[in-house]
Amino acid sequence: MDLKILEIASHTNNNKVLNGATHYSKNRNTICGDEMEISLIVKNSVIKDIGYQCNSCVYCQASVSLLSRKIKGKKINEIKSFINNAEKMFDDVKSGFNKHWNDFIELLNKNNISRKECLLLPLRTVLKALKL
Repeated sequence: MDLKILEIASHTNNNKVLNGATHYSKNRNTICGDEMEISLIVKNSVIKDIGYQCNSCVYCQASVSLLSRKIKGKKINEIKSFINNAEKMFDDVKSGFNKHWNDFIELLNKNNISRKECLLLPLRTVLKALKL
């Protein structure tokens, strides 16, 4: 396991129960059993705050940790565009992504293809919460 993944996962500032959430979703990876809950506060189509709780592997924890830091202050359409194209990163397709999302290159790449479903679970849970 890459130490960078552990370092990313160690940022747990948004691992919290979010009171007053406007959007919520719970999702499960049927392959490995990872579970993810995400709560969002959205105002004027912008993510103002995020809280997550998970019972999952370190790959999923790294992904949700990074995602929770990157989506605050972003418009829903920007987040949707990134998440809908995130699977392409496993095929080394990086074009069309805003520089803001470049930190995901450490996680969503062909070296971690065996953990693809774990890494994508938080992204899919956010889409589900936003009903996109």
